[in-house]
Amino acid sequence: MALIEIDGSFGEGGGQILRTALSLSAITGAPFHIFNLRKGRAKPGLKRQHLACVKAAGEITSAFCQGAELGSLELHFEPKAIRFGSYSFAIGTAGSTTLLLQTILPILAMAAEPSQVILHGGTHNPMAPPVDYLLEVFRPAVAGLGINFDLELIQHGFYPKGGGSIRARVQPWPERDLAFEQTRLGDWGEPLASVLLANLPASVAEREQKELARALRIPLDRIEIQVLPGEVGPGNAVMVRFQAEGRTVLFTAFGEKHKRAEIVAKEAAREAKLFARSRAPVDHHLADQILLYLALGRGGRFLTDAVTEHARTNLEVIRQFLPLNSSFSSLRPDLWEVRLEVEKS
Repeated sequence: MALIEIDGSFGEGGGQILRTALSLSAITGAPFHIFNLRKGRAKPGLKRQHLACVKAAGEITSAFCQGAELGSLELHFEPKAIRFGSYSFAIGTAGSTTLLLQTILPILAMAAEPSQVILHGGTHNPMAPPVDYLLEVFRPAVAGLGINFDLELIQHGFYPKGGGSIRARVQPWPERDLAFEQTRLGDWGEPLASVLLANLPASVAEREQKELARALRIPLDRIEIQVLPGEVGPGNAVMVRFQAEGRTVLFTAFGEKHKRAEIVAKEAAREAKLFARSRAPVDHHLADQILLYLALGRGGRFLTDAVTEHARTNLEVIRQFLPLNSSFSSLRPDLWEVRLEVEKS
């Protein structure tokens, strides 16, 4: 196959360009060369979490890799056949295990037999979906397309300490002819919320609980506080959920050093309220994450509250590997229609 050239600095310019390229290269067998990797970031090039994705995809496909080292601004990746089996990968930092899983999940779903993978690193990271999101939102969505995997949170891991781990069991994707159709507006109703706290004063969670109750206009008993074991953390996350018609959406904000607890709660509450007001069936995070699966399957159509630069960039990477027709149409500022049609070869 011809080598696909990818400019890693285009669009959003982040690690998702590399992750999507790795997934689709492994699945299609098309080799790629990516340059200007994360060039616009404060610390450009491959970080440990990106390198872990390269090494995992490389091991699963016995790939030839050139440039797979910390700080590298380019990478040549040439996969062979996908191998099912039992794998274990450690990021070595608090880098996101969920982003690593999302890189290799579609690859393992294309294997002939089930696989198991254990990943070590961060499980609740800023700028990445927490494990809760994969369990409650992402997994049911891709199950509707025929992709089935079990996911277990073994140990929480927060930035910057890490130390978390997850286990996934991935089944082969037998039928790829299920289209994704989510176009009916709905009422998401009253939210639920939860606070995760690890090795931090109880007052942090209590302040977040009070702010969530005020901002979301819900009683305190709809906001759970979960205190994690002493060996975990320090770490803090606030999660707001809406549940309706058997579906869940989830929005998260993370505590940081010198960041007031009330600000963390306000961030999660604000994003959740904006989404609920749109009445969209698909949140903008899932809109980004599911594009690859629609492209590998029969396509689909859905409504979402926003089309991010992240999603637009992700789609352009997918286009370089697969023939697609797609559109993003604004119905109003907080409601978009996304269409993706797979061209028949």
